[in-house]
Amino acid sequence: DENLYLGEMPIEIIPTPGHTPACVSYKIEDSIWVGDTLFMPDFGTARCDFPGGDAASLYDSIQLILAHPKHTKLYMCHDYKSEKRQQFEWETTVDEQQKHNIHINSSVSKTTFIKTRTTRDATLKTPKLLLPAIQLNINAGFLPKTEANGVSYIKIPINIQ
Repeated sequence: DENLYLGEMPIEIIPTPGHTPACVSYKIEDSIWVGDTLFMPDFGTARCDFPGGDAASLYDSIQLILAHPKHTKLYMCHDYKSEKRQQFEWETTVDEQQKHNIHINSSVSKTTFIKTRTTRDATLKTPKLLLPAIQLNINAGFLPKTEANGVSYIKIPINIQ
């Protein structure tokens, strides 16, 4: 495990692969920013069908998070707001996840999670901004190099059959 510091305050970096191999979570005192692992309990968990994603790894990563004390606050990376809720939320606890997460709670085995996650991922569309995001992420947030006309382009592949 590694730490970084905000002044004197240690921030524990917890590798949490699964959504992608590079995912991490950050623990500060009794709170964890979970990145792309868990969502609010009524929405479940992150998808694992991105390059290098793996449902078994995500299960193991989530188990590391859920091994913390029940009162540990968990802050979400995203909230897609289930149909049952009127408002977006971003904070829950280990206890709430263990009891109520629709994909991975204390009664869900690793085998069941992998099957459920893999089956669901096969039905999901590619996110609208994935291809532009990859082009920016691979360049550390910088736009692609300008072309002969002085303009920088984000290029989207088109399949013509």
